[in-house]
This record gives sequence, structure tokens and C-alpha cells, in this order.
Amino acid sequence: MTPALEFRLDDLSGEAIRSLVARHLSGMHEHSPPESVHALGIEKLRHPSVRLWSAWKDGDLAGMGALRRIDAANGELKSMRVADSWLGRGVGRAILDHLIADARGLGMTRLWLETGSGPPFAPATGLYESAAFSRCAPFDYYKPDPFSVFMTRTI
Repeated sequence: MTPALEFRLDDLSGEAIRSLVARHLSGMHEHSPPESVHALGIEKLRHPSVRLWSAWKDGDLAGMGALRRIDAANGELKSMRVADSWLGRGVGRAILDHLIADARGLGMTRLWLETGSGPPFAPATGLYESAAFSRCAPFDYYKPDPFSVFMTRTI
């Protein structure tokens, strides 16, 4: 069962969210070579084209996810991460659903994403496939990379 979460458009100034961004980056570097890590750090997450949402439950940071505007009709999901203590409890699905709704509300009609390949990324890939994302060729500025999986869907 998905927990009822409070979503906040986050300015990335709080210690909890900054720690989760750092955890996300370290996890990406743990499982992919540096040139294949496309996760965004704090400054890039603050770019005007990016909206970062944090997900909270009873004052506890449960996860985060960002939406980057590519153009008027297209967005990219970035920096989806569930806090370790919330893994396996439906938080990833709730964040994904929130980001899709946010994209629709902004008038986007297609979403794209890049995630890692291999066993460490299987839960993420499975989540996206269960939400009707399908594998595709690299998009926007990405290049073919054996450590990346690219996915898209209409919304």
C-alpha cells in the first residue's frame, strides 16, 4: 500500500534533501562508471528548467524526484530516489505518479528518462515499465551507452 505523502516543491536548502541528493549521487557512482552517471547535483537541480519535489511522511523525508523541461511538450524524469528507510513501501510509485501528474499539469504530453542498466537498476526499470514506459533510443543530449537504459511514454 502506498503511503499518503506530502509533496513539496523543494528549494534544496534543507539538510535532509541535500543528504538524499548526495546519497543518490554516491549510489549512481557505485554502480556506473563516471562518464555514465547522468544524475544531477544540487546546482544543476536548481536550474530553472528543473522542478524538484520532495516526498514527506510525518516529518520524515521519504524520497525525491525531479522533472526537467526539455521543451513545451516534453519532460525528463530526473533524480528519482527513495530514502533507504522507505524502500519497498510504495514511495517510488507515489513519486512517479506525482511527477507524471505535474508534467500533465504543465502541458507536457511525453516523458523521457535515463536510468542505469544491470541488476542494481532492475527495481527502477521494473517500476517504469509497470507505469507504461517503454525502452527507446537515446534522446535529447544523451548518447548510446551500455550503462544506460532510455525510456519514454506519452502522458
